[in-house]
Amino acid sequence: MASRSQTLGEIELDFARSRRRAVARRHLPHKRGLLGRRSVRAGILALVLLALLAESTRLEASNAKAPAQRAESSRVAAPCPVPKAFRAAFARASALTGVPRSLLVATAYEESRMNPRARSAAGAVGLLQVMPATARALRFEGDDPAANVVAGARYLRQLLARFGSVELALSAYNAGPTAVERAGGAPTLATLRYVKNVEVRESQLVGC
Repeated sequence: MASRSQTLGEIELDFARSRRRAVARRHLPHKRGLLGRRSVRAGILALVLLALLAESTRLEASNAKAPAQRAESSRVAAPCPVPKAFRAAFARASALTGVPRSLLVATAYEESRMNPRARSAAGAVGLLQVMPATARALRFEGDDPAANVVAGARYLRQLLARFGSVELALSAYNAGPTAVERAGGAPTLATLRYVKNVEVRESQLVGC
């Protein structure tokens, strides 16, 4: 009897253990499901964060490129403003004096807007607004536009040799060499604006 009773007790003990294991196994899927849902949510959150990070990086890159793009757009080439009738004159003047054609054209545009009949209040005339006394000294008098361009180119060449820089030479072309020497540069804001306008236009000119 003791042996049988002991055997039944062991059986009951084994049965109780089996029930506990069964109950434990029934709860395990729920725990795994909860963990699975948490894993899915964590994965979705990670993807959202990565997408936000990528968008932020793209915006920063586009903002960094914006100044460069604006800088490029500021260098858009300008069409040649020289009327066809005067293009040969500018080419010849550049070849004779060594002054870049683009610099001559930009100076002429700032001086006269390419009007061969332009005359200033001070008496300067022509495409390059050469003073009559300067034209006489350079032996290029008269109303011929081609002669006026050569005279202006030779005068600008003299100023380049005298001052050693384009900025000072242009300042002297506009305000006179004596005023530039006294001031040590552009003597007025108007002259400085004139110089910058010429330099910007020269950098944009194509096809002249």
